[in-house]
Amino acid sequence: MPDHIQRFIFDDADIRGELIQLEQSYLAALSKHQYSAPVAQLLGDFLCAAALLAQTIKFDGTLILQARSEGEIPLIMAEATSQGHVRGIARDADEAVSEDFQTLLKNGQLSITIDPAQGKRYQGIVPLDGNDLGECLEHYFSQSEQLSTRIILASDGQQAAGMLLQELPLSAEHGAQDRAQQWEHVTHLANTLSPQELLTLDFHTLLHRLYHQEQVRVFDPSALKFQCSCSQQRTEKAVQALGRKEAEALIAEAGEIAIHCEFCHHDYRFGSADLARIFETPLH
Repeated sequence: MPDHIQRFIFDDADIRGELIQLEQSYLAALSKHQYSAPVAQLLGDFLCAAALLAQTIKFDGTLILQARSEGEIPLIMAEATSQGHVRGIARDADEAVSEDFQTLLKNGQLSITIDPAQGKRYQGIVPLDGNDLGECLEHYFSQSEQLSTRIILASDGQQAAGMLLQELPLSAEHGAQDRAQQWEHVTHLANTLSPQELLTLDFHTLLHRLYHQEQVRVFDPSALKFQCSCSQQRTEKAVQALGRKEAEALIAEAGEIAIHCEFCHHDYRFGSADLARIFETPLH
């Protein structure tokens, strides 16, 4: 089965959930670079987390999950779109060898950016003070959304997977005490999951193993794939943003303008004839 994400809801509780498994898109992201094992594993966590968060929002656009730090990984990020496209990268992390989250992302900050196709960007920032990415995101949701959230992530360099559980706004059918008990029960069962189970078991088996005594409603899965958002048109817009004078100066100096996409390693090259076309044709 291709990479996909599975939404589900507990009919007898105000709690929703998501499961994700990535293999092809994860390997595609890794194939563009030579990461150490700790970096590859953390990038898998970021890819899964970005896709999980994007599914919790009904919007047309891109969710960007990015960490900057003073640790062994200065920058790591993943993007997930409402169309099910994911991509990710770690930058300047050649020396990263630690398996400790705080060593990799020392004194770091995590930003979550929602970039809708129409409308204004929204960004939230939280310190990377947890033991793993899931814990940091849980802290973010408790602060910004005031909704209890549990996020479990696992990656091994070949596969990446994750699970998200989140309280829904309290309904009239359930009191606060009932919901608190339900949340404790549901998350206690989720905490029994091993990384190997999360990575290898299919969604049906996972949900049955954890919640066969609960009333769980499952929705149709959504497919995911690695796809870079770079394009000829977007790159030409970047050249146009330089201004004609600066663009011509760059070509006079180097013979061409070369733009390299770090995510997919595609190279875009522009010469004098391209500049004439770009600056004479308005880009929309």
